[in-house]
Amino acid sequence: MKAKYFTLLLVSLFFANGLAQENHDAAILKILLSKYYQNEKVIVKNRLQYLSFYCKKAPNNEETYEVINKSTFLKQNSVEIKKQVNNQLDEDWSNEFNTIFTNQNQYLKSKVNACLSIDDFHKVSKRFNDNNQRLMIVSKPMYFATKYCLVKVAFYRNIEHNYGCYFLIENINNVWTIKEVLNEWET
Repeated sequence: MKAKYFTLLLVSLFFANGLAQENHDAAILKILLSKYYQNEKVIVKNRLQYLSFYCKKAPNNEETYEVINKSTFLKQNSVEIKKQVNNQLDEDWSNEFNTIFTNQNQYLKSKVNACLSIDDFHKVSKRFNDNNQRLMIVSKPMYFATKYCLVKVAFYRNIEHNYGCYFLIENINNVWTIKEVLNEWET
């Protein structure tokens, strides 16, 4: 009888942790979308969207090690962060999109519109024959030290002038806040 209760407790903790992580991912995504879409225009019929969002969560790669080595705070938590580097990730942002945009944040939704695959982005760019469109790519958030998150954001364009950085985000009183921008690069 005790084994059943113990198993039930473990299963419920596992699912609760998974749901909490998904909610944290949605909160992180909302912060990033709000930051980068604040100056974008609302998408209405026949208006060109200059900033598009990539549907997949980008995998965290070895570039994360470089970011860790440049920060004394991240070095202290390097073991926990490095465990989350995974080149084989195959997840998308659909659950987080649903969490953020179902019955709320409709003004932000009108700016973000929908997410695109890389092929869809190329089709849109070719159709308008304009090089001012950007694709925002957000990596899977890496959580550590119970209240911190490290996430990479990159912007891809068909031409040069790509950009990327890492955000160190802190959970203060259950509100995720950008604490620092790390390892900015631009081509």
